[in-house]
Amino acid sequence: MIPTLPGAEYYATPENNWAELILPLIPKWMVPQDPLAAKYFYEGAPSHVAIPWKAWVVPLAAWGIFVVAFFAVIISSMVIVRRQWVEHERLVFPLTQVPLEMIQPPERGRSLGPLFRSRLLWVGMALPWIVLSTHGLHAYVNYIPRIETSTYLDLFQDLSSLRVLLSFSVIGFTYLINLEIGFSLWFFHLLMKLQSGLLTRVGYDIPGIQEVFTGGGGTIAVGQESMGATIALVAFSLWTGRRHLRAVFGKAFGTAPQVDDEDEIMSYRAAVVTLLAGLTGMALWLNASGMPLWLTPFFVAIAFVSFFALTRIIAEGGVGFCRTQMVPAVFTVYTFGTGLIEPSGLVSSAFTFTWSSEIRSPLMAAVMHAMKMVDSVRVPRPRPLLWAIVLAALIGVVSSALMTVYLAYTYGGINLQGWAFSGQPRTAFAFVEQKLNSPFGAEITVPRMAFAGLGATMMATLMYARHRFISWPLHYLGLPIATSWPISLAWFSIMLGWLFKLFIVRYGGVRLYRAFRPFFLGLIVGQISCGASWMVLDYFTGMVGNWVSVGVP
Repeated sequence: MIPTLPGAEYYATPENNWAELILPLIPKWMVPQDPLAAKYFYEGAPSHVAIPWKAWVVPLAAWGIFVVAFFAVIISSMVIVRRQWVEHERLVFPLTQVPLEMIQPPERGRSLGPLFRSRLLWVGMALPWIVLSTHGLHAYVNYIPRIETSTYLDLFQDLSSLRVLLSFSVIGFTYLINLEIGFSLWFFHLLMKLQSGLLTRVGYDIPGIQEVFTGGGGTIAVGQESMGATIALVAFSLWTGRRHLRAVFGKAFGTAPQVDDEDEIMSYRAAVVTLLAGLTGMALWLNASGMPLWLTPFFVAIAFVSFFALTRIIAEGGVGFCRTQMVPAVFTVYTFGTGLIEPSGLVSSAFTFTWSSEIRSPLMAAVMHAMKMVDSVRVPRPRPLLWAIVLAALIGVVSSALMTVYLAYTYGGINLQGWAFSGQPRTAFAFVEQKLNSPFGAEITVPRMAFAGLGATMMATLMYARHRFISWPLHYLGLPIATSWPISLAWFSIMLGWLFKLFIVRYGGVRLYRAFRPFFLGLIVGQISCGASWMVLDYFTGMVGNWVSVGVP
């Protein structure tokens, strides 16, 4: 978020004309107003110049108000649906299984818990340590060869390609999920890549340009279909939980006092009031930033549809690194066209990239998984967890914001992480520039909405078949994120994990599956601990550019 605030000022050039197109439409309270503050943020402040904290006070305070409303909606919405997902639908929550296994108490007379006494755990941990340590060692001693873990496969005479990446942690998590879900995750990626390649081969795609975040090599059509599928997934999830939602709102408004909410981290009344207040606060803030009042409900709805869908996919599919294939700003603009959205609304949408685009691990999923873990260990009074979540979020936001500003002025933002300090600010404002210079209407929006409708129809059909026919083999979960960037990296490892589990279950049954479970947990713990250890070593040695993966880039 922070690097984007002075981005329009710093990256404005005579060629892009942002100084006339964009800067006059940015409210003064949203970004630092001192041009030198923007310059020094990216290039580093001279040794005799102090960090201009004064220029950041108003923007950070203003964005802090938005963040509070945003977090309020996230936490309260997860409280509202927790019982439906955890108790009624009994979702698997694969990401919680590793820490829950690790904290199992040891038997009397033993010092280690059952997981750490398993030899298969240590064998599983050794594999990623051996392979990935060659990556770390190569950075220090370049004549030590790396064991390569990724390559590309070209399709349709180089018109499309598949990324093949070996991720031990992804293989491990896939072993923990339903076989049908695992198949869905990699099958729909290949299916949508096939569609993209065929459309490219015949020279067809939807009118307009392909925007950023519209998929890992997928076409515009696939991006629109996936967004339609995302909306359908959320609609179906809410419809499935309608009885529970009716009970929650009944408890909140006094029409169902018999509903018990003592096992939630906040009462249903508090959750509903917080949700409504947070949504109202976000809408008013976005309107003050330039977004038309009539558009804010749609935009906020699409944003939280994306977060909700990702949280559902993570809770059920164990992919803690997924992302929607269209960000809310892009989908909103292509839904209505530039003729209906004022220039100030387009500029306002650029700043939403900071909190609604790079959402591979959304906060909503973290909150839901925290509540699931509390439920799993049967904490009798979970209300204190709310304050733990709030405190963690507060410390994380404040410390990361202040540290980002400090590092930027100390070392120069352009010398730090490339995407955060250069790619995202340029992408967000270039999106606005292109729309202001090349307005469009129904000739672009209608074909795109048609493909979004096609994706929603496909998703609805799959969900209906899944719940109507007991023997229906194809799960729907992989369609909304079929060619998203993380899945384009993870599909091969997901397929390997699925194949391992299929073979073990088919020929060894549940008993063999349980016997091998520590090995696959070891793959997860091994990759994460290996990557973290090299990170600590690099910090103390001063090594830069040594990247040892902990999962998926």
